[in-house]
Amino acid sequence: MSKASRQGIVKAGSRNSLVRHSPAMFIFMLLLALYSLVPLLWLVINATKNQSDVMSTFGLWFGHDFNLVENIKETFTYKGGMFAKWLLNTFVYVLIGAGGATFLATLAGYALAIFDFPGKKGILATVIGGIAIPSTALVVPTFLLFAKLGLTNTPWSVIIPSLVSPFGLYLVMSYSLTGVPKSIIESARMDGAGEFRIFAQIVVPLLSPSIITVLLFAIVQTWNNYFLPLIMLNDPKWYPLTVGLNEWNDQATGSSTPEPIYNLVITGSLLTVIPIIIIFLMLQRYWESGLTAGSVKQ
Repeated sequence: MSKASRQGIVKAGSRNSLVRHSPAMFIFMLLLALYSLVPLLWLVINATKNQSDVMSTFGLWFGHDFNLVENIKETFTYKGGMFAKWLLNTFVYVLIGAGGATFLATLAGYALAIFDFPGKKGILATVIGGIAIPSTALVVPTFLLFAKLGLTNTPWSVIIPSLVSPFGLYLVMSYSLTGVPKSIIESARMDGAGEFRIFAQIVVPLLSPSIITVLLFAIVQTWNNYFLPLIMLNDPKWYPLTVGLNEWNDQATGSSTPEPIYNLVITGSLLTVIPIIIIFLMLQRYWESGLTAGSVKQ
């Protein structure tokens, strides 16, 4: 048998194998999609029900009345509009915490990748160690430290720890090593550009895929942060949505005389999910275009 014939048989076998396995892969991906979307569908459907329908009807079908608008109004007015306060707190924590974490990770990651200075290896080892340690393991030591500083039960006890992103720093550093040609930096220096101008006008556009990626991770992590504010805060006026809704859930299900607010817990959970979905969809376009641009050699 000739070499060409053998290659043809191998290619045909590969195509047949791909076709044979495609239905299984399709079913597997469909199951993953359903696994991801069914909880969200349950949330949307049950947010349209009143308290009695939530407790008495099938979870994946609508109740007797459509009460979504009424539930939203009651969620924002219950207990003097506390939900709106929690929503504002969460936005502040994300804006300062996630934004600051992305900014600091970009600066530090670029510096570790481009500049040589004493202690660089030690800092890099510390960053890698920070990635390996679960964030929940650091909550209690962080609480003890902030208690000594008198910062517990303040927004700073949630914002300051959120500014540290070892994974984001490492990601920016790795991308800087491959995506920022040192020849461009050297050329800019020879033309008289300062380091801050080089960073702002040359490096940041080149690092945009990694910056958007770090920002997405930081936003999601800060928005869903639960254990840290639960430990740090005891005044409901500083709660983020995660801790506040959990308190409502305890009132609705955990006491001997539960309050009839389970429909508000569900509606509040839906309202909590919507902003993070919108933010992700808005940033995803820039993320994908940046990754595509970064994959092409200029």
